[in-house]
Amino acid sequence: MSIDTTHESQPRAMHDLGGVSRFLCEEVDTEPHALTDFDREVDAIRQILGMKKVMSVDELRRGIEAIPEAEYHALSYYQRWIRAITATLLRKGVITEGELLAALEAG
Repeated sequence: MSIDTTHESQPRAMHDLGGVSRFLCEEVDTEPHALTDFDREVDAIRQILGMKKVMSVDELRRGIEAIPEAEYHALSYYQRWIRAITATLLRKGVITEGELLAALEAG
């Protein structure tokens, strides 16, 4: 039996952390985490966009994987989601930068 190792020569993406030594020494937190209101709202947005066929889970994943490494590691799990959702909606023209800025200013 032969094992395909062609992928081993490809560079690792920054979000592909399996076996990365800097993470091997960190204890894995297996305790359940309480979701914040922000977490629930972001998840609800993603679900609505999915039900309305505006954005797929694959687009969310691609958006998360496109976040630059330094920002990726600085963001929480749901902050990555909202960053990817926003980028996708901007790219598709669902929202404009002006609308996004107005919403941010309105708080």
